[in-house]
Amino acid sequence: MSEPLIQLDQQEGVAWITINRPKAFNALNLHAMQELFEIANRISSDSSVRCAVLTGAGDKAFCAGGDVAGFAADPEDVQRLLKEMTAYLHSAVSRLAWMDAPLIGAINGVAAGAGLSMAACTDLAIAAQSATFTSAYTKIGLTPDGSSTYFVSRILGRRRAMEMFLTNRSLSAQEALDWGLVNEVVPDDQLREAVNKLAAKLAKGPTKAHGGVKKLMQMALNDTLESQLERETRSIVEMSQTADGLEGVAAFVAKRKPDFKGQ
Repeated sequence: MSEPLIQLDQQEGVAWITINRPKAFNALNLHAMQELFEIANRISSDSSVRCAVLTGAGDKAFCAGGDVAGFAADPEDVQRLLKEMTAYLHSAVSRLAWMDAPLIGAINGVAAGAGLSMAACTDLAIAAQSATFTSAYTKIGLTPDGSSTYFVSRILGRRRAMEMFLTNRSLSAQEALDWGLVNEVVPDDQLREAVNKLAAKLAKGPTKAHGGVKKLMQMALNDTLESQLERETRSIVEMSQTADGLEGVAAFVAKRKPDFKGQ
């Protein structure tokens, strides 16, 4: 039996999602995208998952994008193939973006094409020093998919996003940090340790409140100030009635550390 193309490892409230095609620089083919959706759908419905991590197998690539060789294999069928691939990929991104658990990107090498999209859709990202980031779509005459026009433009702003999409500029890990694409850069051999530390911290936090923050941030640029203020009101009122909201307030008053359960 062959190994899964997307591996899932769950421990102590943290779900590690690993793209497992290291010989192909973790490029995503149709089967990988199907498996990614199945995992995203599963963990987004699992209340025991209080933080998730997305990374790539090996030390060369986080994800080199879509499997372009598959596009060339049957040019007459590429329209159908792309529609099917993006259906799974985009559904996976949506599940991960709207789930309560924060998603950390552990960027361990090349993040290109859909790999850039996957890096950008994470809530927090830590990059290995050797990581690089590039769009690469227009280099082969295509346009972005996988959410990068949504998330990259919000993270970088229109000018820098356009620069990445039109010139296919490659950013080093340090440049990605300077531009705001990642939160932290660490030596390659310290990436997993740094991500584990952050994931453990988030997994002990108020998961429903984390999800509320994610939802508010998704909508922040899509509507008027007054509409967003109303969402903030509804969200904080809702959180005040959760078990973690009640515990957090009680712990603050008692001057003790809260014991959040993710409920």
